[in-house]
Amino acid sequence: MNKYILAVFALVIVQSITAQEKSFTIQDTLRGSITPERAWWDLTYYHLNIEVDPDSKSIKGKNTVHYKVLEPHTVLQIDLQAPLTITKVIQNNTPLEVKHQGNAHFITLKSAQELGSMQSLDVYYEGHPKEAVRAPWDGGVSWKKDDNGNDFVATSCQGLGASVWWPNKDHMYDEVDSMLISVTVPKNLMNVSNGQLRSIEDHTDGKKTYNWYVNNPINNYGVNVNIGDYVHFSEVYKGEKGPLKMDYYVLKYNLEKAKKQFKDAPRMMEAFEHWFGPYPFYEDGFKLVEVPYLGMEHQSSVTYGNGYENGYLGRDLSGTGWGLKFDFIIIHESGHEWFANNITYKDIADMWIHESFTAYSESLFLDYFYGKTAGAEYVIGTRQAIQNDTPIIGPYHVNQSGSSDMYYKGSNMLHTLRQWINNDDKWREILRGLNETFYHQTVTTAQIENYISETSAIDLSAFFNQYLRDNRIPTLEYELKDQHLKYRWIHTVPNFEMPIAVSIDGEYQKLTPKTNWSTMTVNGNTMIVDSNYYVTSKKL
Repeated sequence: MNKYILAVFALVIVQSITAQEKSFTIQDTLRGSITPERAWWDLTYYHLNIEVDPDSKSIKGKNTVHYKVLEPHTVLQIDLQAPLTITKVIQNNTPLEVKHQGNAHFITLKSAQELGSMQSLDVYYEGHPKEAVRAPWDGGVSWKKDDNGNDFVATSCQGLGASVWWPNKDHMYDEVDSMLISVTVPKNLMNVSNGQLRSIEDHTDGKKTYNWYVNNPINNYGVNVNIGDYVHFSEVYKGEKGPLKMDYYVLKYNLEKAKKQFKDAPRMMEAFEHWFGPYPFYEDGFKLVEVPYLGMEHQSSVTYGNGYENGYLGRDLSGTGWGLKFDFIIIHESGHEWFANNITYKDIADMWIHESFTAYSESLFLDYFYGKTAGAEYVIGTRQAIQNDTPIIGPYHVNQSGSSDMYYKGSNMLHTLRQWINNDDKWREILRGLNETFYHQTVTTAQIENYISETSAIDLSAFFNQYLRDNRIPTLEYELKDQHLKYRWIHTVPNFEMPIAVSIDGEYQKLTPKTNWSTMTVNGNTMIVDSNYYVTSKKL
């Protein structure tokens, strides 16, 4: 689809020029781009081995970084954010020189980095990490107390970056293939992280180390530490790929509430395996973990803080009543297991890939259990949150996302596209096909757009340019009198064409407007545009 690719490329250039008007720093580039000191090595394995001290709000330990040499080089970039400090870096028992440039740290290697060789180094660090102010939006580490006075600690770091609490290659393009997370905590507390619990070590000083092994590729912000006075219960879900262990970790005094509220978890799994395909991390299981903030989509360790009530902290974000049929955090954050953790953006500018599909998953959950009308009414209701301020896609290579409209403008874009395709079996095939084709991969917007265009056999270049790269809503301008209809699209990108369903005096019809006028004879003088399409209309 050369025409499609060229159209996308042209608009990306325009957007990049616009982005240059904003002020970005060297630190933005070091954080958000694939620097030469990142490009030459491929992550294979991490062993994060740390001790967390809630009393002093500090972390100390090391991350052992394993990698494959793609191209011989002598300098390697590791990221860690102040006020945490790297104390030393060792490779092959040899201390290495580290040059610090803000949050980027450049390690000069002494051992030969031969093409194709497997290497590792130990990065030691310590300090007091940034404390989360309004987690998960302004992330870091939440140092809280539960109702019994016990320490209640959790990490959250999307956007801000995993390097806010541990040293790593903090760019989304390169996911580590597997990982061991070892966390030492006071003896009266438990740590819950990603993957499966491999072992618990008791120490003579009374502390305990919890070792969690992640068997699948994981994005760096998906790694988490959750420390509290937890109790555990579990169940086995009979999924598309066989038995799936579903574990739940909650504060002791919330156990009975959780046993009731978390019944949404297997319902979520049933609906999303139907729409998106098998849960992507069977080997690592699925967990819901109570935390002292609202929640986050940490891979196989989804965090929960929604107060054990339906809706979003008890509110229906759609205003339709349908949003109170499910626990928003369980459904939304778990939906990210498919779109964010299975399919992951390479650059945060393309964050819509995570949030648009996952916001739409809320509608699909309702569709599955309550019917197509319920799902449609919900997603249409969420339009009240759309601002149409700036484009959904942000500037590239500087760790900057686009408009928050990536949530509900994005979900309404997908709902509109479903109407265009007008074949729910094909639509489900596309959603499942995305998760199969890009299984455990990092992707670009172009890859997602190309896949949907090719699979649907529709040139969707102008459609995606309109909804992702422009902040205007397409408007159907029309004149209807004396049974004569004249119509066209306005407020659109060049070459925008999209069929739309209308009702003329109660009779359903499909129009295919363009940006120039079309005319037709109709039987009626009143027209209503199908509300399932995210557009506006203007009668002359």
